[in-house]
Amino acid sequence: MTTKIVTDSLSDITSDVADELGITVVPLTVLFGRESYLDRVTISTDEFYRRLITEDTLPTTTQPPPSAFAEVYSKLAEETDEILTITLSSKLSGTYQSAVSAVEMVQDKCRVEVIDSETAAMALGLVVIAAARASREGAGLDELVDFVHDSLARCRFMFYVDTLKYLAKGGRIGKAQGLLGSMLSFKPILTVKEGEIHPVTRFRSKAAGIEYLYNFVTSFQRVEEIAVEHTTLPEEADRLVDRISGAFPGALIRRAVVSPVLGTYGGPGAIAVTVLEAR
Repeated sequence: MTTKIVTDSLSDITSDVADELGITVVPLTVLFGRESYLDRVTISTDEFYRRLITEDTLPTTTQPPPSAFAEVYSKLAEETDEILTITLSSKLSGTYQSAVSAVEMVQDKCRVEVIDSETAAMALGLVVIAAARASREGAGLDELVDFVHDSLARCRFMFYVDTLKYLAKGGRIGKAQGLLGSMLSFKPILTVKEGEIHPVTRFRSKAAGIEYLYNFVTSFQRVEEIAVEHTTLPEEADRLVDRISGAFPGALIRRAVVSPVLGTYGGPGAIAVTVLEAR
């Protein structure tokens, strides 16, 4: 019986990929004032970023309640006796705790393991996708837990933001707090390390920041998979994908748009790259 894979919407896994690989994605919630939307379910990325750019009030977000995960576990328990849930960093959201709390709410005889990825976006997404493939190839739950930890150790994530305003106002700025004084004159490159946002370097222009991302990706000798995603920079993302494709002919490069909940903190003009190193 195949182990079922569950994640949250901050993995940036699109519905077609989730359907293809049998991944269940539990959405977080984004709120514009009193209007509440399920991430990528009742609000699209296009609609979200249009409102983020044009409206004065910044959106807020909230994690799924434990009942949302419990409902998923109960449904999947009808098809399997093993479930693996991989969530975004517990230092960025309460989603991990909701996923853990939900385990005790499920009455069915089904073993559920929950892993805190200590990351987000396609750094989480590529690992979830790899785990779903491994499950389909026959890996059991214990093997998958080890596989996920190994994959997370091989996953590298870097992102450019046009401004730190959204991270700061959303309370997710982490170790990049020290950059706030220069946020008007510099464009920061950030990463997620040990579950928190960390500063890497900074540039005076978007072009220099994107060039850094390209050099970061192409510094790896062997890659298993690459992802490029953005909030509102489709043309820049396309060009970056084309350049990376030239450096890694034949490599699978996943193209994604950052989810509304993550976009609440990244803001417009953000672009990110993820590299899953080959073993």
